[in-house]
Amino acid sequence: MANERTGAATLKGNPLTLVGPELKVGDKAPDFTVNKNLLETASLKDFAGKVKLISVVPSIDTGVCDAQTRRFNEEASKLGDNVVILTISTDLPMAQGRWCGAAGVEKVTMLSDYKNVSFGDAYGVHIKELRLLMRSIFVIDANDNIAYVEYLKEMTEHPNYEAALEAVRALQ
Repeated sequence: MANERTGAATLKGNPLTLVGPELKVGDKAPDFTVNKNLLETASLKDFAGKVKLISVVPSIDTGVCDAQTRRFNEEASKLGDNVVILTISTDLPMAQGRWCGAAGVEKVTMLSDYKNVSFGDAYGVHIKELRLLMRSIFVIDANDNIAYVEYLKEMTEHPNYEAALEAVRALQ
């Protein structure tokens, strides 16, 4: 596979290979196609003109992913109408919907990369060994330029919530 980054991340200290580029602040945000449900897809264009905080989680049914998604859901109401918070994982859309219903999460848009790992490959977070997405945060401005990026090195750690939120606030 193209652009493999061996040992770019770990799961409990075990090395993982990430597929795709390592994006940097100032890069143009790559387009992607993910699923809103089994039949409907979404892409970067669907959120044009908005500031986008993309919270990437390996699986919504794990503790850190659950906490990460709940935290951004809480923060969403404090951010303006020109901000969207997207949580992307390879969980099936039905599992994401079930989790959101049980957790009362309604301010975060859940998107699934289960079909083609299009987002994972474009943003360099596709874990080759697991076919999951590596925990990461991307803040993309209204013109689709990357304003903030955090690739976590260890899957079980939390992202820097405050730094990500500060990056969003700076774009408002």
